[in-house]
Amino acid sequence: MATYRYDHAHIISPDPEAAAAFFVDSFGATIKNIGTAPDGTTMVATDLAGTNIFFKGRAEKPSVDAPPPGSSYGLEHLGIVTDDLDAAVAELKAKGVKFVQEITNFRPGIRISFLLGPDDTLIELLERKPA
Repeated sequence: MATYRYDHAHIISPDPEAAAAFFVDSFGATIKNIGTAPDGTTMVATDLAGTNIFFKGRAEKPSVDAPPPGSSYGLEHLGIVTDDLDAAVAELKAKGVKFVQEITNFRPGIRISFLLGPDDTLIELLERKPA
């Protein structure tokens, strides 16, 4: 039987370089490459602690009537784990990052908070501790 493992996510953005910069500034990601996708749009490859996240432009303009973050089919949010949720939330708020849910005890050993990333991407920031 074949084996599988997670490799990457693609995020479409009207400004891929700014979207990637948010992940660099907020979460310490590094930019691996900036290039051009086959459709001629900009593509930025980042590394977030060994996870690939690619930011790409869109050749066609999206509808003006876009649904609110996390309410359409497909990817609802990205989850990013931290070892100190209180410190992470404080650091990100000091940088001007907008949170849409304050720290919540999700279940024993897991605390979460949600923030808006570039282009209203919903990002869950979570901390896992032994219950």
